[in-house]
Amino acid sequence: MSHVTGSLIIDAPASALNNAGKDEEARTDNAVAVKFIRAPEGRYPYVSAQAVRYWLRTQLAASPGWSASPVFRETKVAYTDAEPTLYDEDDLFGYMRATSKSTDEKKAAKRAEIAARSTPVDPEVGEVTRISPLRIGTLVAITPTARLPRDFGTMARAEGDPVPHEHQFYRAHLKAPFALDLTAAGTFFVSQRVGYKNLDKNRIDSAKKAGATALQVRGFSAHRLPLPLRRRRVAQVFRTLGRLEGGAKQTLHLTDTAPAALILAVTRSGNQPFQRVFSPDPLGERTTFRADVLEEALRVYRDDFLSGVYIGWSRGFLDSERQKLDTFLASAASHHGIALHVGHPREMADAFAAALESDAAAPWFD
Repeated sequence: MSHVTGSLIIDAPASALNNAGKDEEARTDNAVAVKFIRAPEGRYPYVSAQAVRYWLRTQLAASPGWSASPVFRETKVAYTDAEPTLYDEDDLFGYMRATSKSTDEKKAAKRAEIAARSTPVDPEVGEVTRISPLRIGTLVAITPTARLPRDFGTMARAEGDPVPHEHQFYRAHLKAPFALDLTAAGTFFVSQRVGYKNLDKNRIDSAKKAGATALQVRGFSAHRLPLPLRRRRVAQVFRTLGRLEGGAKQTLHLTDTAPAALILAVTRSGNQPFQRVFSPDPLGERTTFRADVLEEALRVYRDDFLSGVYIGWSRGFLDSERQKLDTFLASAASHHGIALHVGHPREMADAFAAALESDAAAPWFD
């Protein structure tokens, strides 16, 4: 059982990447608030994990070779095709699709129309569900802010008095953990347990046609796609992660959402050893790099690491803290026998993806 584990940081100098709708604390009606966590020490702006997954899904859908799953909608219910053999997205992002029990004629007609364009769910099974092998945490500011600034604007091109509006924004380093279950990637379970009922008869037939083999994984019956396809799908996710694009208010607060810092490794467990490598200083005012935390993680998790550790760090981002990493790299004794690779986040994402596609990575996908 192996997992990709890591952490990323987005440098948001003046941004509003994920908004919460109407600002209830504003003095005007036409005001938008950013999402934030209220804590005793201040407010932590954040970007929801759903938003980050949406950015990644959207960018992958435009990437050559990636197969995004079509989305279907029945009134207030929407779902993907839920066919992980055909669609890379359904494999790694998970799904839930169930047969409707409604007897409404219009809804029944809509379901029939969708069934003709998609992979229908076997009525005897009733539903197919899959827990996403890819897991992404919430992007939360490393340090709090006492007060979120507001930007004021007007619609001045209209006749008559200008129409004012306002919105919150922030300056922050946003950090999130992420993981990907390599054992589950391209492995589809056949069980009555929620989240593990990945396949019905139609989807089992599709998996067999794609060359999937039947086996037991984690105590469940499963069908597993050929290794080259599984490796290609996972590698493409991490190449794209190094080029992440997205976010709200980009017309007003253009923000580079590609990671300013990125840490990647393959481990035996799904724990997050790098979560505290970048932390606030004692006063909670600045982002710091904790070489002692990295050393401890390498020591404590030494037997869990299956790959080297890939550290991406853009020049110009926290340069004074980067000197601590350079000093750490010069002390081989603190690496505990684990290879450390350092470069630009995009370079490290590409290098890590290449490692996932190498023959040496085959055991990681067992």
